[in-house]
Amino acid sequence: MTGYQPMTIAQLGEHLARAGQDDELRWRYVAEFLEEFRHEPPDVRRALLEQEPALMGDEHWDVFLAALAEHLALRDGRRGPRWCEQRSLARFWFPFNTRAARADAIVHAPAAFRRRGVFVAPQELEVA
Repeated sequence: MTGYQPMTIAQLGEHLARAGQDDELRWRYVAEFLEEFRHEPPDVRRALLEQEPALMGDEHWDVFLAALAEHLALRDGRRGPRWCEQRSLARFWFPFNTRAARADAIVHAPAAFRRRGVFVAPQELEVA
């Protein structure tokens, strides 16, 4: 038996893929990842982002993972992993698609998300 190991971004991608079209479950996995990530020291956090998640066949979520990895690395004063550069959307995506959520995301989405076409408000990433 091994001890606790925090979830990596690649493992988060596996969970998101298994969740199918259940976005509520997907967001719960994102929240769990963010909670675990937050409690790790910077050197461990960096390692949690290094392995590229496999493409899951849902371009929105594939790009979301790249934006999330870069965003978290930037918060630690580091560049995002190289694999992040390959992922971006041709059309904007608003994961929370209400009038208020769209307005908030347009104004406040973190740069790593905005530049990839993913518009999510910062508080949606502070679920942990």
